[in-house]
Amino acid sequence: MKTGSSRTRRPLFHAVVLSIGFVVGGFLTLLARKFLPLGAAKEFLTTGFTPSVGPLHVDLIILKFALGPVALDVSFLSLVGVLVAYLIARSLF
Repeated sequence: MKTGSSRTRRPLFHAVVLSIGFVVGGFLTLLARKFLPLGAAKEFLTTGFTPSVGPLHVDLIILKFALGPVALDVSFLSLVGVLVAYLIARSLF
C-alpha cells in the first residue's frame, strides 16, 4: 500500500524528469545540428516546432514589467531525450 507522501511527490517527479529530458534532448539536437552532415537524417532529427508565448506586459501601478517571450523548441531528439530520461528514472525509482 502506498503512502500519501508518494502521491504528492509524483507530479514533481514527472516535472523534473520532463525538464531533464528536454535539456538532454536539446543538447542532443544541438550536437546533431552542429556535427551531422547535410541530408535527410539531419533534417528529420533537428527540425523543430517552436510554440511561444509573450511578451506579457504587467502594470501594477507601482511596478511595471514584461515577461517573455517564452519559447519551447520541440524536435524529435528532444522527445527522445524525454523518453530516455523517463526510462532511466523509472528504472531507478
